Amino acid sequence: MMSRWIRAAALLFPGLLAGAFGYGAVNVLYAFREVPLEVRFTFHTALMRVNGPVMQSLMGLTVLSTVLLATRSKSTTRWLSAGAAALAVASFLITRLGNVPINQHIKVWAVGGPPADYAEILRRWELFHFSRTGCAVAAFVLVVAAVTGVVGAHHPVVEQPDPA
Repeated sequence: MMSRWIRAAALLFPGLLAGAFGYGAVNVLYAFREVPLEVRFTFHTALMRVNGPVMQSLMGLTVLSTVLLATRSKSTTRWLSAGAAALAVASFLITRLGNVPINQHIKVWAVGGPPADYAEILRRWELFHFSRTGCAVAAFVLVVAAVTGVVGAHHPVVEQPDPA
């Protein structure tokens, strides 16, 4: 049944996204603060190079799966799923417009050293990271509520016939 796959994907991808960002916020970020700046900048640059394609794909799959769930649902579940999709888009935009430009600066700092105001710039990166993490966690919570029926109707997902 298609709705089971959609529900599974809508739980899996937002859960992975929230978990990945959450791990970064709780573990990686605090570890960054404990090591010398050169180590932080070098590791940050390497991590972002690996994370870029993975996290962008995960954000895209989160948006896709939550939009599919919204289109295949009715009532409260539709609104919860649409809200989750909007939060996933917000997480993507925060990343692209906030974190990624700072990542480009950090890449330069790893080679040539940081500017005098590096601490303020790193603080902004962290604020962007906490913001995108909050969006991802909130999206996951909305999907859990939508799929489990915690909020709204007894049967959260109403199967609509496939057009094929």
